[in-house]
Amino acid sequence: MIKKLLLSLLFSGVFCAVFGQAIQSPEKFLGYKLGEHFTPHYKIVEYFKYVAQASKNVKLVQYGSTNEGRPLLAMFIASDENIGKLEEIRQNNLRLAGLETVAGGSTPGTPANKAAATSAAGSTSAPVICWLSYNVHGNEPASSEAAMWTLFDMVDASNARTQPWLKNTVVVIDPCLNPDGRDRYVNFYNSVAGQKPDANPFAREHAEPWPGGRINHYYFDLNRDWAWQTQKETQARVALFSQWLPEVHVDYHEQGYNAPYYFAPAAEPFHKVITPWQREMQTTIGKNNAKYFDQNGWLYFTKQEFDLLYPSYGDTYPIYNGSIGMTYEQGGISAGLAVLTRTGDTLTLVDRVAHHHSTSLSTVEVTSAYAEKLLTEFKKFYDNSRANPPGEYKTYVVKNDNVDKVNALTAMLDRNGIQYGFGLKNSVNGYNYSNGKNEQYEVGPNDLVINAYQSKSVLLNVLLEPKTFVTDSNTYDITAWSLPYVYGLTAYGVKESLKPATATISAAKPQVLVNVHAYAYVSSWYSVNDVRFLAALIKNNIKVRYSEKPFEAGGKKFNAGSLLITRAGNDKADFDQTVARIATQLNQDLTPLASGFVEKGYDLGSDVIRYIRQPKVMLAAGDDVNSEAMGEVWHFFEQQIGYPITLVRYKDLSRARLSDFDVAIFPDGNYDDFPSDKLIGWVRDGGKLIAIQNAAAQLVDKKGFLLKRKEDKKDDKTDAKAKDPTLLSYNDRDRDALRSSVPGAIYKINLDNTHPLGFGLPKSYYSIKLSDDIYDFLGSEDGWNVGTVKKDGLVSGFVGQKSKEKIKDGLLLGVQSMGRGSVIYMADDPVFRSFWENGKLLLSNAVFMVGQ
Repeated sequence: MIKKLLLSLLFSGVFCAVFGQAIQSPEKFLGYKLGEHFTPHYKIVEYFKYVAQASKNVKLVQYGSTNEGRPLLAMFIASDENIGKLEEIRQNNLRLAGLETVAGGSTPGTPANKAAATSAAGSTSAPVICWLSYNVHGNEPASSEAAMWTLFDMVDASNARTQPWLKNTVVVIDPCLNPDGRDRYVNFYNSVAGQKPDANPFAREHAEPWPGGRINHYYFDLNRDWAWQTQKETQARVALFSQWLPEVHVDYHEQGYNAPYYFAPAAEPFHKVITPWQREMQTTIGKNNAKYFDQNGWLYFTKQEFDLLYPSYGDTYPIYNGSIGMTYEQGGISAGLAVLTRTGDTLTLVDRVAHHHSTSLSTVEVTSAYAEKLLTEFKKFYDNSRANPPGEYKTYVVKNDNVDKVNALTAMLDRNGIQYGFGLKNSVNGYNYSNGKNEQYEVGPNDLVINAYQSKSVLLNVLLEPKTFVTDSNTYDITAWSLPYVYGLTAYGVKESLKPATATISAAKPQVLVNVHAYAYVSSWYSVNDVRFLAALIKNNIKVRYSEKPFEAGGKKFNAGSLLITRAGNDKADFDQTVARIATQLNQDLTPLASGFVEKGYDLGSDVIRYIRQPKVMLAAGDDVNSEAMGEVWHFFEQQIGYPITLVRYKDLSRARLSDFDVAIFPDGNYDDFPSDKLIGWVRDGGKLIAIQNAAAQLVDKKGFLLKRKEDKKDDKTDAKAKDPTLLSYNDRDRDALRSSVPGAIYKINLDNTHPLGFGLPKSYYSIKLSDDIYDFLGSEDGWNVGTVKKDGLVSGFVGQKSKEKIKDGLLLGVQSMGRGSVIYMADDPVFRSFWENGKLLLSNAVFMVGQ
């Protein structure tokens, strides 16, 4: 009997040893040491799939795919005891947050009190969740290599250091948040590198071509998209993240290769909602990272440059959702496999991978050591959120005078798990976002009402507060993003807690057109939905007109810009059926008219009824163009309104047949020899040039163009004082530079909405300003000052004193007639990061309405 038992134990020991050896390290699996080559994304996927098959302690999830079809993966790693309880652990975590009713099969749009008392059932003795996100910027590739190494250490049963951590910790590894960008960079590098890496920083392998690998397929920076979720990668990732809400989240990056490693604690400014515990735990994790860097003699820095304010980063978004969110930055952009730094040292990919691997293990180690404290504080964060929400306002009311925009806003709130309802039985007294005054407002039954007493109140406060409090103006990104301004909606901040009357509203469905034989159909023009409808009609060869003036017909009032689909000009047997089909598909409400004789205004045969010629649109691309600004326009046309657009490299413009196009969009960029004689001739012959940001700035004082830069006043005593070199401190040079800084602030613009560029918009337009560019009013009869700003235009965000004095009494949106064509000047980006919903109709007007 004893002999049989010994044989059994021996067999079990041999089996376990063989099973442990069966999991190959990345080096064995790939055939090279990590850092000796860049690993293509498909091989990273293969390694993760291999580990998923070889290890019993993991669960691999494909949570989405990229625009180019590459898989998005997350690996969940846990102990023998916990790997079978992942769903139980997830549900417990959501119970701690009081969110199990709104995540994973979510019920968006619920009143704020529905999940109010559910967190009591959650246990703070359950496993803690540590989430590691790698390679959100494709040309910061070292972290995906480190992800494979970290995964192996976590599943290696013989690793005496890591295995104890898994007893109370679930580790989640997302190896690559931006596979399309990563492969763009890796394919470039592998195609130009020699047999040995060339460390000379001027070697070709360190000069990545446009557009670079940082961005995704549509040239978006995915690290600025967490809250807005405009990109499919972000939508899929945040959906998974929200189903788990980890206690610790790290976002892995690289910075310029001359910089050492950065890890938390972060720099000021911190948003005021960030708790003392979150600050303290950042420091604790940072000190543990420092311990291992000290042991290896690796340089690092903390508390500089990378702040915690803008809500859509991979560190701040988790923080505003209760996590300890952090960014780790390794020096290494454009470093290739090896590069010579300015100190004369050679930085290798092997080094970079080792540094990221070290902080990965160090972070999991601290997470495990503080597991129960992390869970306790996580629960406290959400308990406080429901019982004592931050911020001055406890209820937000959004006027529902633009159904499509309100629907777009509620869709965004749904994606972020923020609860809301509709209607109140009484009026409110609150802060009017539009005029900055406290006033009475009678709440309508369909008005959006958001009560702050809910689990996501911290994120809600950050996204909706009218003015972001900035403790330090030296911030890394924009300083204003309040959603009512983003969507161009009237809103009120109310200091009382008011519960919405109902969770949903029964919105009137668009009229279904059956066997209607109309003289014309009328559609509204005040949202992106209307633009999408117009685009679909044009693509189906339906001719569309618009009215330059308001009118009344069929017992309804229609604003300027309203679309008219007349039978005249659409002589086809299936005209009515085609229009009805498109309207039904796009949920578009149409009003059929039996006659062209209107009750008030101009008849449908009047000269104020303009025909919309099907525009053939060109978008400038290539080395001279800001790739992200270009990507916003590209994404808007392809993914949001479904209208064809042709991307043309700017350097090919000299040989392009411009007559093929009616509209040319030049996004922000630094264009050489702009505008060319050929481009000017094309405009004069009837072309429409849309110049945005620096493209507009480059037209200043050019022959034939009316744009003039607004001159600064010369009597500024403060400015004169600043120019005195004896009064400037070298130590304060960064602060002095902030006087001319506009990192991203919201300005209220006076809009001439009688001009086609302003159709469908109110008389005020909110613009996100990223510079102090402002122009003199267009004084000629050929110019129209459509968007102007007064001295009190600043609504929210930081603007340096010198720039603040400059941005007043000038032009930000203008239209100039030139020959038979036109030029549209836009000082600011109307579709910034695609989350700036307020400007999408403005860009659409420029393309489809102006100059028709």
